[in-house]
Amino acid sequence: MKKLIGKVTEAERDEIQTLFERRNGLNELAKILTAENDALYEKLIKDMSETGINFQRWWDRMSTQYQWESSENGHWEIDFSSCDIYLVE
Repeated sequence: MKKLIGKVTEAERDEIQTLFERRNGLNELAKILTAENDALYEKLIKDMSETGINFQRWWDRMSTQYQWESSENGHWEIDFSSCDIYLVE
């Protein structure tokens, strides 16, 4: 089930979209990078961790600011074209 629960500004949308794209790019890089290149591998792991933390902080900050409905078994999604936020269960 997908329920519309809110909306963010275009600037807020741009912030999470950048983090989303970065996270996806790092995940793709992780699929092809081996631990043999130690320095690059360590940087990738660090970047993935920082991006994941910033991604979650954005959702936490926005949910507090806008008082979004939540669910124990659900998660939020954003429609990047409309800036709409959905609760998906």
